[in-house]
Amino acid sequence: MSDLTAQSERGAKAFAAIVVVPIVLAVTLATFAWPAARLEPRDLPIGVAGSADATRTLERQLAQSGGAFDVHRYADERAAREAIEDREVYGAVVVSRRTKTVLTSTAASPLVAGLLEHAFEPPPPAAPATHTVDVVAADPDDPRGAVLGALVFPLVLASVIAAILVSQFGRPGLASTGALLGASALAGVVGIAMVQGWLGALAGSWLVNAGVVGLTMLAIASVLAGLNWLFGHVGLALGALTMVLVGNPWSGISSAPELLPSPIGAIGQLLPPGAGGNLLRSTSSFDGAGSGGHLTVLLAWATLGLAVMWAALPVQGRRSATPAGRRNRALRAA
Repeated sequence: MSDLTAQSERGAKAFAAIVVVPIVLAVTLATFAWPAARLEPRDLPIGVAGSADATRTLERQLAQSGGAFDVHRYADERAAREAIEDREVYGAVVVSRRTKTVLTSTAASPLVAGLLEHAFEPPPPAAPATHTVDVVAADPDDPRGAVLGALVFPLVLASVIAAILVSQFGRPGLASTGALLGASALAGVVGIAMVQGWLGALAGSWLVNAGVVGLTMLAIASVLAGLNWLFGHVGLALGALTMVLVGNPWSGISSAPELLPSPIGAIGQLLPPGAGGNLLRSTSSFDGAGSGGHLTVLLAWATLGLAVMWAALPVQGRRSATPAGRRNRALRAA
């Protein structure tokens, strides 16, 4: 009888493995590969500058783009440049009777910069001459933005680990909160020391950039630790999977949120990985321009996470009073 039970259990585990693995693969491909395979402009903010007569044809063409571009009108090239520096638009096209100038920003998104450069190439042979100007260039040590894009996943992973370690304190309190704040601050310093100091892939203030990385980690880790204390391993697992499988690929850091399928790009900016990555882009390349919304998202998540941690205190107190809780305390003490 015991052999039959053991065989039945092995069969159930084998069946679970056969079913679960393809499901995990399907979900992972849906969250990572599908958005990457559908990159195209969707209400991408760009500017148009020049006289009404000179820009009439271009504006007509953009109006027929099927919602690919969100067009902003500027009086001249100087106003268009300022809009790019303020992160109001990704680029702009300045048109005169004889020339067409495409203003881009590889610091905002190398992928968008290349897209704009090729999108407005003139059809030969009668079009006016076109040249491209990179208004806010990416760091020469990271011209394609690869390092900034690669920073998101290690930051999410470190946040998950921090949440797991802090949860080992047994119950939330001043000690666990202090440990999480200290870990986040130190992680910010270490992360920027490597990315900005060692690799030279970021510019801007070291202190501000380290603060962005630390705040992003605090926003993620505090929520995960609170979910773990409230709902146990299930809460931690669901929170971690959300940050890894949704927050990371939907952040738009390696491309741009406006290139991702709708509403994925917008959702990604409401999660800490997307908000943190784009805030770091603003502080490192644009003197903080366009950072208000991303900073608000991170502060909201960090506040929510710390509140959830402390809200879990009475729940942990009730659990500690049970026989299982007393056994767990005894095991930790041993």
